[in-house]
Amino acid sequence: MLTNQRASFLMTWIVLAGLGIGIFAGFLASVRPAYLGLVAIAVPIVFYFFTRFEQAVLGLLIVRSALDPFSDQQIPAAFAIGINILTLLYVVATLLVGRPVRTDRFWWLFAGWVALQGLWVILIPLGGQWHHTGVWRDGVREWVRLFSWLMVYLLVMQLKDRVHPQKIISALFFALVIPLTAALMQTLLPVSLLPAILRGTQDPILGEISRINGTLGLSNTFVTFLLLFIGLTYWKLSQSQQRWPWLILLSLLCFFYVSTKALFGLMILGIFILILITPRLSILNLIGGVFLFGIVIALFASTEFGQQRLSSLLQTPLFNPDMDISRAILLAQGDYNSFNWRLSQWSYLLKAWEQFPLFGYGLATSRHLTIHRNYAHNDYLMALAEGGVVGLLVFLAFLGTQITHFIHLLQRTSQNVAQQKLCWVLLAMLLSIMVGMITENIWTHTTFFFYWWTLFAITAWDWNQPKLLDNSAAE
Repeated sequence: MLTNQRASFLMTWIVLAGLGIGIFAGFLASVRPAYLGLVAIAVPIVFYFFTRFEQAVLGLLIVRSALDPFSDQQIPAAFAIGINILTLLYVVATLLVGRPVRTDRFWWLFAGWVALQGLWVILIPLGGQWHHTGVWRDGVREWVRLFSWLMVYLLVMQLKDRVHPQKIISALFFALVIPLTAALMQTLLPVSLLPAILRGTQDPILGEISRINGTLGLSNTFVTFLLLFIGLTYWKLSQSQQRWPWLILLSLLCFFYVSTKALFGLMILGIFILILITPRLSILNLIGGVFLFGIVIALFASTEFGQQRLSSLLQTPLFNPDMDISRAILLAQGDYNSFNWRLSQWSYLLKAWEQFPLFGYGLATSRHLTIHRNYAHNDYLMALAEGGVVGLLVFLAFLGTQITHFIHLLQRTSQNVAQQKLCWVLLAMLLSIMVGMITENIWTHTTFFFYWWTLFAITAWDWNQPKLLDNSAAE
């Protein structure tokens, strides 16, 4: 009887939602007909989402890596909002039919952290130092982006006890197809034959593609995406009986990794390899790790661009004792040395932070605090300038909680070797990414974190459930 009442209640809500969509569609048709087309596309997507939930979620995970070239059309933003709406609708529908919504302890901590970030959105209009509303819109947009990460985590959690984690990870590899195809086109084809959205960063003299970015918009964004899948490929390689396909994929990923010509990428790769081999540290593993990293460095230094990047280090205070920081900041205005430019950017951010040291300026305001009008290129300074000392401590606590989470899982998952190895791979990746945050805007790499939170969610599941293991083997 109770089930029939719930079904009737759910049907009533569906009918009301249908009426609401019809009224809204009529309004859109009168205001802007193009929006009506988006609604026409959204309706079948929603229908498929609720009728083929597992396949729809995996499809959404796969397609995200191909959307960044369409940022000017706001497609990634619309995708994030769509994920938020679909997840919330699914949660409401699940509760209405009396089924439990899957969460875990970390999700609630994550939700609290995202809610706390909303306080720094409120700080922007309260601060009174901004003379236009565009800064506040940036803050709201940034909070929605962080909220979408939380929704991705929640959405993936609904697959628990329905899809085996190894099947989800295997599906994620399909997210490589379009980015790597785009990267291969950028490597082999002349600029004139590439579509405009794939032309990337061109050499100002030769007019050729100097740094590949696949479909991730920027080369540095592509680096963290590739590092994530290098880690997953290594994990697959360590447990697969047929290793040659994974060796080929690993070699291909390393080739594209070097082709991004991101110097910070070499740094985080070296740290990642070092941490990865630490549990089984031996002379052979150490030699293998050094050899692999040496090949990457040699490939990077074999290009003219790579040589220029390495030589530019000699014109920084870190490697040139005759140059102090103040001189490097002055030279940054015209020497096109990205390291000196970072020193200049950081100095301006620190001076701005001194005006509001406790709570900062508000979420996503760091781009407006310096004469460069650019990202901080240091996620810790970004957190300090935007959130003050309190915001930086909250940011560090959130990162520290993730480290603690993986350490706890490593102790708990000793009975499943594959699960334990994945936890170690992700811990090594997190630590290397945290080092990369010193010189890069990794916190803005939305695509990376889209997949990061997917993997983060499934590592804590029970991988030894017989039903899931049987289903995974059958498929």
